[in-house]
Formats: sequence, structure tokens, C-alpha cells
Amino acid sequence: MNIERVKNILLQPAAEWQKIAAEPADVRSLYADYAVILAAVPAVAGFIGSAIVGYTVPFAGTTVRTPIVTALGYAVSEYILSLIGVYLVGLLVDMLAPTFGGERNPLNALKLTIYSSTAGWLAGVFAILPGLHMLGILGLYGAFLFYTGVPVLMKCPAEKAAAYTVVSIIAGVVVFGVVGMLGGGMGRFPMH
Repeated sequence: MNIERVKNILLQPAAEWQKIAAEPADVRSLYADYAVILAAVPAVAGFIGSAIVGYTVPFAGTTVRTPIVTALGYAVSEYILSLIGVYLVGLLVDMLAPTFGGERNPLNALKLTIYSSTAGWLAGVFAILPGLHMLGILGLYGAFLFYTGVPVLMKCPAEKAAAYTVVSIIAGVVVFGVVGMLGGGMGRFPMH
């Protein structure tokens, strides 16, 4: 995995999107070299937080832990559904491009979706300590990353980038909701 890419997409997204746009890539490399590693962060952190650290029950002072096998099932499910979901969102982002004056390019749409997911995947580390889980909201920075990448990767006019971003986020919420339901609702840890 390219640590420089992670750092640069978070700290210098405008310059990094230019590099990403110019790089040759394919679905396999985007997944093998980046997505499969980062998508594991929230799944592993959630497993540790729910099965090992546990949750303190308010006013009772007891700690509740998810059984190891159950937590492992949730973690694996969350991980797989995340990888499937990001691919499906990439397909929708590609289909939406002409609506917002952009150019269809399935590979660039997948690049955009995967790399803008960096913030959300990394924010998943807060699931290790259930009391800090709410800090996962920092993953919303991914919406800004997406917004800055849309004009570069999808050739969308800057004035339409905000609308493209909002519609793509809504589509992403729907996709992950459907994928989660189809996955048996096991895409999230209980009590998070």
C-alpha cells in the first residue's frame, strides 16, 4: 500500500487527484494495492472494539462484549460489503457523469470512489474504543475529497461538482443500505 497516497489524498487532495488521473490503473490494482487494505481498518477496529474491549453499559458499570465468532462474522461481512459497495457506487458515479456535464469513465469513477473513501476507512479506527466511535464522523471528510476529485477525474464543470457530489452521496447511501440488507443486515456491528 502506498502510504504517501494516503497522506497526500488527505492533506493535498487537489494535487493528488491530478496524479491519480494521470496514473494507469485497473480494477485489480485499485483493490489489491489500496482498497482491500484500507477497508480492513473499520472491520478490524470494530471487531477489537466489540469483542475484546467491549461496551460499558451506562449506569450499570458492566462491560458487554460481542462473542468472538459473532464479532468475526460481523467484521468479515462489513469488510466484504464495503468492497462490494464501493464498486457499485463507482458504477453509479460513472453513470451520473453526463447528467452533470462530465465524461463517463468507469475506471476514473472507481478511482474517485475508492480514494475518496480513504477518510471514512481511516476514521473507522475509532471503533476500537467504543466511547470514541462517534469520532468516525471525521470520515465525512471523504465528501470533500470526492468533491475535489469530481472535476479532475470525471471532467465535470466546477460549478456542477457540488450537485454531482450530493447526488453521488445519496446514491452511495442507498447502495450501501441495499447491500447491507442483502448481506443480512450484518454490515454493522451491534451497539455502535
